[in-house]
Amino acid sequence: MKHCWVWNIKEEHLDEYVKMHREPWQDVLDAHSEAGIHNYSIFQNGNQFIYVFECDDVKAAFDFIDKSEACNRWNAITSKMVEGSFDFSKPNPIVFLDEVFYLK
Repeated sequence: MKHCWVWNIKEEHLDEYVKMHREPWQDVLDAHSEAGIHNYSIFQNGNQFIYVFECDDVKAAFDFIDKSEACNRWNAITSKMVEGSFDFSKPNPIVFLDEVFYLK
């Protein structure tokens, strides 16, 4: 199943945020794969970032990521860059978008 959401990144952190995602930490990539996340893409439109990935059980995947030491180190840095929060211990840290069209 595909999932998508949008976050805005604070203007003063745009370059650093892009750099981190162009040079991701291997242990963070491994954690996402172990969590069951695949075909993950991030698209940029100015300071708006669109995240699209596939995952059969997104709740289990996010629970896994929330317990990952590597992801928590990464999130400690990137959470300061995001307008809003992605604290997985809080209800609805991410609001998923509804897919209205898909051409297979």
